[in-house]
Amino acid sequence: MTEDQLKIAANFEARVRQLIFLCDNLRAENIDLKSRLELQETSNDSLTKEIEKLNKKYDTLKMAQIISGGRDDLEDAKDRISKLVREVNKCIALLNE
Repeated sequence: MTEDQLKIAANFEARVRQLIFLCDNLRAENIDLKSRLELQETSNDSLTKEIEKLNKKYDTLKMAQIISGGRDDLEDAKDRISKLVREVNKCIALLNE
């Protein structure tokens, strides 16, 4: 081989090694990002469940407050109960299909 060919081969080899190094770094970063994403998704799921649980508690508390309130809130309580009954009826109708 000539001197120019040896330089080209050495340059090519150096670039291939650099690409391999970059590829290894990207793989490691990808693994790290995947694990961080999994942690975030787990955290997101648990927070979503907590929000749903707190919303149910809030609705229950609100209903209890309306029911225990005076006559002014009686109409609101009736409307709320009617809405709940309609939702249950819709669920039953969907189950019967």
